[in-house]
Amino acid sequence: MSFAPREGEKVMMTEDCAEDKLRSGVLILTSKRLLFQKTEGRMATFSKKEGEIVLDIPLESISAFKPEGFLVKKFVITVGEKTYKFGVFSNGKWDKLMKQAKAA
Repeated sequence: MSFAPREGEKVMMTEDCAEDKLRSGVLILTSKRLLFQKTEGRMATFSKKEGEIVLDIPLESISAFKPEGFLVKKFVITVGEKTYKFGVFSNGKWDKLMKQAKAA
């Protein structure tokens, strides 16, 4: 992964996922911010090409977050007027880690 944390920042969790509007990428939670890096998959080689970081949100800017769904799990965050819905494997784990990161 080409993402590098800033000095004093710790990566808490990363996961390949898709956001409803931004499509596929990697969701990254650090001790200071939430990032989403776009990826492009190549079916012929089953590889992924890293793209640009399209979201770089300081944790204090996130006004609300919650796990959503039972079969199709989403981790939903709200930043100002915008809502992002990330399809993740364990939305409960994302919720728990986000609570820890925002409390620190």
